[in-house]
Amino acid sequence: MKIEVLSSAYKDLQKGRNFYEKQSSSLGDYFFDSLFVDIDSLILYAGVHQNVFGYYRKLSKTFPFAIYYKINKTTITIWRILDCRQDPNQTTKDLA
Repeated sequence: MKIEVLSSAYKDLQKGRNFYEKQSSSLGDYFFDSLFVDIDSLILYAGVHQNVFGYYRKLSKTFPFAIYYKINKTTITIWRILDCRQDPNQTTKDLA
């Protein structure tokens, strides 16, 4: 299987990276690397996560972020990577 990260998910990653970089130097890079480790783990574990709003949701091991993805026969598509601390109503809007 291959992994496809949509532009909406990549923008979410950039937003998170910028937030953490403002907190501490190099923390943004650590955030980015950690989330990509979580994304890469989907090669082995895609489909075992909870289904939320029609997407599979994998929670990051290191940061309070959730990876929302879908699976077809050949591709794991990452739709959004959202901060779990945001208003749940905003999460619903972001996934609509």
